[in-house]
Amino acid sequence: MSETTPPAVRRANPGPIGLMGFGLTTVLLNLCNAGLLSLSAAVLSMGLFFGGLAQFVAGLLEYPSGNTFGMTAFVSYGAFWITLVALIALPHTGIIPASNHAMMGAYLSLWGLFSVVMFFGTLRMTPTHQFIFATLVILFFLLAFTEFTGSKVLGHIAGWEGLVCGFSAIYLAAAEILEAQFGRSILPVGKAAPKHTALL
Repeated sequence: MSETTPPAVRRANPGPIGLMGFGLTTVLLNLCNAGLLSLSAAVLSMGLFFGGLAQFVAGLLEYPSGNTFGMTAFVSYGAFWITLVALIALPHTGIIPASNHAMMGAYLSLWGLFSVVMFFGTLRMTPTHQFIFATLVILFFLLAFTEFTGSKVLGHIAGWEGLVCGFSAIYLAAAEILEAQFGRSILPVGKAAPKHTALL
């Protein structure tokens, strides 16, 4: 009796969920940083459930496929949004005092450092991935220096730069969704570097 090979299981790509959760939440928050909107419950709710929880789940779903980069990025940035909401909300409960500007600057700088590491990981990926993480690095350090200096102008600049970062993540999410639906590339994202190419 000949053995038959079971058909390969087709798994959905969790990437668009993580990218869209990151992108939409980043855009919403940076509309506030740019001075176009005021911080409200809408931002915190989006940060907690879509930027945070949904992105975290997307990261866990990357594990079975062996995507270390995707798992690390989505779980980490999902946790970032959850911690950011906690930093804003917890002081209002009286449980713990609000972080001062120096502490928030350090917090954002560490996330900027983490994003630098992740940016180097994108050198094996498409130019669109590289653009997202390059603008994210710039965003975190702009926000960190805003906290350190107290400059409202720098904060507004960070907001506009954050809009670029957020919309680029939304674009990549849309590109991946449409490619999965139509079976071909619809929105260009550029070609990834060949695996045999030495980058570092």
